[in-house]
Amino acid sequence: MNCEVCQLKELEVEHFEIREVLRCILHTIFFHRALGLVRPKDIDLELFEITYVQCGDVELERKIDEKIDQFIDKVEKHPNKKNQICLSFYEVKNKQATWFSNKVERLHWEQWYINLNVAQNSKGHSGKSHHPKVEVNPGDTAAEARRARRTALECSLRDVLFQIIRFVNEKRDHVPPIPNLDGVSFPYEITISSSSDSAFGMDMFKRMLQTGHPTMLS
Repeated sequence: MNCEVCQLKELEVEHFEIREVLRCILHTIFFHRALGLVRPKDIDLELFEITYVQCGDVELERKIDEKIDQFIDKVEKHPNKKNQICLSFYEVKNKQATWFSNKVERLHWEQWYINLNVAQNSKGHSGKSHHPKVEVNPGDTAAEARRARRTALECSLRDVLFQIIRFVNEKRDHVPPIPNLDGVSFPYEITISSSSDSAFGMDMFKRMLQTGHPTMLS
C-alpha cells in the first residue's frame, strides 16, 4: 500500500503560540479527512486573524489536546530542538493467525508532518513577548517588532492551511474505503519527536531516500 506523505512548512513560533497553532493545523487536517456526518464548528483564533473548522467531536478534541500537552512538555524538557508532530492515518488488517498469536497490523496510507521551531526565552501566555531574531531599528518600538513577527507567522500559518487543502484536493486515489467504525475519523495515531530523537533522524533520512510515492511497511 502506498503511503502519501505531506511535509508541512516549518513554522517559527513562541511558546505561548504553540497550542493555538497546533490546534488549528491538526483540526484542519482532521476536518478534511472526516468520515460521515460531522457538526462543523468555526473557531476564531485569539492570536491571529484566522478562522478554522473543527469536526465538533468532543472525544477528538480531547485527544488532540492531550497530544498538544505532551508536545509542550517535550519542548520544555528539551529546548533548543526542532520539534515535530506526525499525524498518521492507517487501515487495520488482520494478519494470518498462528497457533500462538492473532496479529493485527496497521497499514499507514497517509502521514502529515507538522514542524515547529520554538523560539527560546519567550515562554509566556499573552501576546506580549519578544522574538530574539527580530532586528528593531532605533526608531522602532518593541510593539512594532512584535506585530511584524506576528504578521509574518500569521502569513506562514495561512500558507500551511492552504498547503493542507491543496494536498487533500490533489491526493485522493490512496484514500481507502470508509471503514465501518464509529467516530468522525479514520483510524489514526499522533507521534511526537524532536531533532534529538533517533526516530526523528531516521524519518528524515528515509524521506530523503524516497522517490515517487513513498511506501510504509508496518
